[in-house]
Amino acid sequence: MNVRSIERGDAKALLGVQAESPEIAQWSRTAYERLAQEQMAGWVAEANGSISGFVIVRQLAGDIEILNLAVRRGARRQGVGALLFGKVVSQGKDAHVEKIYIEVRASNEVARKFYARHGFRETGRRPRYYSAPVEDALLLELTLDQLDQDDRTTGK
Repeated sequence: MNVRSIERGDAKALLGVQAESPEIAQWSRTAYERLAQEQMAGWVAEANGSISGFVIVRQLAGDIEILNLAVRRGARRQGVGALLFGKVVSQGKDAHVEKIYIEVRASNEVARKFYARHGFRETGRRPRYYSAPVEDALLLELTLDQLDQDDRTTGK
């Protein structure tokens, strides 16, 4: 599995992954095509020319916000999400970022468990933030210094 930067021509494949992940933010083709022009970065996990997942982030001052992360149904539970998340952490450390943030639907148990396994903690809630269906957003945060400290104590 290779991780590389998102390219303009990836938009169709990203929409395909997105279609299999209705719980994530639903972006337009144009939004994916414009990634390189914006204050955002993104990476895809690719094997044999096929995109298995993607992550999109933006850096704000000393922090990173994960805007979207999704993995194709057939590639889930195979480490693709962890690989993409590892890229975000690596980029964050290289940029001397303090924290990584994400917000998820309160009902998205899979995402909540994934982020908890990777050291995120819930720091807040935005009532009725999402539509279709209406539900709360949970605000999650990871402090990279804490992640480094945890790695040292667990030997990872």
